[in-house]
Amino acid sequence: MSQTRPLGVAIAGLGFGEKVHLPALRACDSTEPVGLWHPRRARVEQAATAAELPGTDDFNALLDDPAVEAVVIATPPSARFALANQALKAGKHLLLEKPVALSAAEAAQLERLAMAQGCICAVNFEYRAVPAFQQLAQMLHQGWVGDPWLLRFDWLMGSRANPERSWNWYSQSDEGGGVLGALGSHAFDMLAWLVGPVRQLQAQLSVAIQERPRPDNQGMGSVDAADTAFVQLQLEPHWSGVRSCLPGQVALASTARQGRGCWLEIYGSEGTVVLGSANQKDYVHGFSLQGSRQGEPLTPIPPDPSLSFQRTWEDGRIAPVSRLQGWWAEAIRESRPMVPGLLEGLAAQQAMDACLLSETNQQTIPIRD
Repeated sequence: MSQTRPLGVAIAGLGFGEKVHLPALRACDSTEPVGLWHPRRARVEQAATAAELPGTDDFNALLDDPAVEAVVIATPPSARFALANQALKAGKHLLLEKPVALSAAEAAQLERLAMAQGCICAVNFEYRAVPAFQQLAQMLHQGWVGDPWLLRFDWLMGSRANPERSWNWYSQSDEGGGVLGALGSHAFDMLAWLVGPVRQLQAQLSVAIQERPRPDNQGMGSVDAADTAFVQLQLEPHWSGVRSCLPGQVALASTARQGRGCWLEIYGSEGTVVLGSANQKDYVHGFSLQGSRQGEPLTPIPPDPSLSFQRTWEDGRIAPVSRLQGWWAEAIRESRPMVPGLLEGLAAQQAMDACLLSETNQQTIPIRD
């Protein structure tokens, strides 16, 4: 990568890739979109024409293009491992959507391959780039709540509460569908970043809507991917002098009609802090912080202007994704590891795998580095 020109990035996958990654790449000074890929030719031709970019349904051809220095892989989860493996072997830097694979074993394999190939890989844990979350991270590391006593995290959304919403890969556990991949991957990364690694957990998973209409009037499809997850866990705080683990409770749902949204509460010896948003339409816009010290009532904490975005969009996801893309391009330019990268993606995948194992065995599952 040149020190002066933007990083040439292709996008594989045209859902989130076209809606969010494409405008984010164009907004980032350090990146430039140079191509699109999708397995269906008609779909990629449509997107390429609209974006005025080269498009192909041949992934090998995309990787052979010398303008493509890096690839964003924003496909459904089941396709990510194979495409990432192929791109890494071709020497391309990667930005992966989450979850990065279907298992921790696959994520670990990608991490080893990336190191062997000298490729810099990012994972799109974009909440690390949202100002309110960054402000909370600073407060916690500065000891704002003192010794941590309790954590509660509710993420209760209604995006799939309509039983008429079509059956697709999201309904299938072996395709990486369900609330664990959609929300849990973010949730476990947030907790690892803000507090510390998950050391053990016990999970209860359930399917509220057990069948959905197949597309093209093909009858009903069975749903086996959990749309609700309740997790009791122990975290190891990395910003506290206390050696004991922090107990936590996580509730995730994608079928919660009029759900309360995303709320993280941390209680400690010196204070309480609450980060949350009730916005069901945009999972980035709307977050605010409240805090209490020494038993005083919760009061709003003003946003830190130094963390704000220079530009925002109606779709609140674009700004943090563009910020993260900039971090990725900088890591590539400086030939240093990217955070969040595959190690962070692996940690989130280990927690998700532990949830599935806990549900199957009805046991508490330890998680080790």
